[in-house]
Amino acid sequence: MNSIWSSFLQKNNAIIENNHIIHYGNAAAELKNTHSNTVIADLSHYGLIHFSGEDALPFLQGQLSCDVREIDHRTARYGCYCTPKGRMLTTFLIWKDSSGYLIQIPTSLLSSLENKLSKYILRAKVQLNNSSNEYIRIGIAGDHASEIVKKIFGEIPNQSLSIINNTYKSSIFFTQNRFEIITTPDHAPKLWDQLKKDAIPVGKPCWDWLEIKAGIPIILPSTQEQFIPQMVNLEAIGGISFNKGCYPGQEIVSRTQYLGKIKRRMYLAKIKTEKPIIAGDDLYNDKEQPCGMVVNATLSPEGGYDLLAVIQIDSVKNKFIYWKDLKEAALEIMPLPYILK
Repeated sequence: MNSIWSSFLQKNNAIIENNHIIHYGNAAAELKNTHSNTVIADLSHYGLIHFSGEDALPFLQGQLSCDVREIDHRTARYGCYCTPKGRMLTTFLIWKDSSGYLIQIPTSLLSSLENKLSKYILRAKVQLNNSSNEYIRIGIAGDHASEIVKKIFGEIPNQSLSIINNTYKSSIFFTQNRFEIITTPDHAPKLWDQLKKDAIPVGKPCWDWLEIKAGIPIILPSTQEQFIPQMVNLEAIGGISFNKGCYPGQEIVSRTQYLGKIKRRMYLAKIKTEKPIIAGDDLYNDKEQPCGMVVNATLSPEGGYDLLAVIQIDSVKNKFIYWKDLKEAALEIMPLPYILK
């Protein structure tokens, strides 16, 4: 986390642990505000890797699940990086700046992804750098998010993952009610103060909840190599291209798509429990074998937990699903905000 930015947020009552914002004094109230009001959140819990050089595009095109050729200064994409067996090591958001490409992933995966990709650069003219402290990212969400963004930028994007830019900041459009603003450390404090006039600051758990409700999977260390991309619905959010060349795991991903062998899917669910639920927890519908796994989970504004979980499709159709064992609470499956084919 950028030290100057961290100091600024602490002066604004931020409670920081492990380089991300836990809350601003009242976590429960912030979660309720996220549900019913317009909020802003620092996104320093996501790190940034910057790729530059004349071979950056072909290098990334040969490593990632998305089509990097579709990414420009006005278009971002979701994607993933897989093992040769098609198992995901990370999901990410990628966009382009004036000198290259930026991949946004959880800070807990930053070093491992840097190390893995560095091994494949070889003689390619590509520079890879940790740029997490060079950019400040602020999430804004709620019923008034679009009008606030329009007030700052003069316009708003008109489709998902489109970007608008001006001299020192950019905004990525997720929905009419959710955006990410990217700026520099020098300009971030003034921008934060401007946003704070119309939105309530909230901590990382609140943005996590928004990502879960949007059906966006975030791979963490505990879930690395557990899923192929289609299991977490990555194709439904534009994170897989089936019209590009090879990348690690591409054969498995394509075969799964064209042979229709997707037996597990990611579901949005609620569990009525106060016990902590974490990514990687198993789910059961009988005593013997787990039928699913938690991808992401966080406290719900309505009590209990909201979560994303990969579950056997047949199990969801035919049986109750329980967290950890049959004695714990059952999942209540909720509709996702996108359509699965």
